[in-house]
Amino acid sequence: MQEQVRAVARTGLVAIVGRPNVGKSTLLNALVGERVSITSRKPQTTRERVLGVLTRGTRPATTQFIFVDTPGLQRGGRSLLAQRMNRSARAALAEVDVVVFVIDAHGWRSGDEAVLELLPSDRPNIVLALNKTDTLSHYEDILPVLQDSAGRYPFAALVPVSAERKRQLDELLAEIEKLLPEGEPLFDGEQYTDRNLRFLAAELLREKAFRLLGDELPYGIAVTIERWSETDSQLEIVAGLLVERESHKPIVIGAQGAKLREIGRLARADIEALVGKPVRLETWVRVRRGWTDDARALKSLGYD
Repeated sequence: MQEQVRAVARTGLVAIVGRPNVGKSTLLNALVGERVSITSRKPQTTRERVLGVLTRGTRPATTQFIFVDTPGLQRGGRSLLAQRMNRSARAALAEVDVVVFVIDAHGWRSGDEAVLELLPSDRPNIVLALNKTDTLSHYEDILPVLQDSAGRYPFAALVPVSAERKRQLDELLAEIEKLLPEGEPLFDGEQYTDRNLRFLAAELLREKAFRLLGDELPYGIAVTIERWSETDSQLEIVAGLLVERESHKPIVIGAQGAKLREIGRLARADIEALVGKPVRLETWVRVRRGWTDDARALKSLGYD
């Protein structure tokens, strides 16, 4: 008589790590199916650890993936902000049940090798995700990269994916699920992040600033929510965009305020989609000199 397999619940923390700008936040959003973490083509867009929650199945065989989006590990980060981002990413490696290490499907770079050096040599819970397969000229081009990767570390699995096109994500989830410990869900099945709406709104505004300012502005920009007034029919937000120098202020504002208005317009549309009601968004640009190296300023902005 065939032995019946017992259905079990699995729950665990899954860190998504990798060098800057390899697509970690895009992968998190694709796996969860919601906008949890902001994205841009600039590296180091993610500054804080953000949880994204995906719940699959029904009791008693519920599986809950609790993804931790970490800042990209970087060499030579000299500002206090960069040091704290690196510390946050390294801490995630020691605290989670599974690590998803993300590299570009085109092959290994020095930044990837630097992250690999941080991985313990005897952990059987690390999955390699080779992202951006949609940008390969031919899918077969991934084969030598897979072979190279297998020789670098005893990964539990190697999974080519495209976060942008949402390809082979189920295969990646299946490999992660094998490594999750047994346990009941920690979050409600409908919850997809641990962050509140204020945080998400501020992040959407920062995302638009990153995308529209291109290479004009250094990374010394942050967002604060100064007022949040909500009714059943409308949400009113007053937000401040903090810059490090007086010379940065006109860059963010743009000619006759055009750049700041466009940042606000795009952010407002995303925030309205998030909260499901009309949003009145007022934005200001304020100078806070040297905030990326000011411990007190970083703490007040949430970068502890």
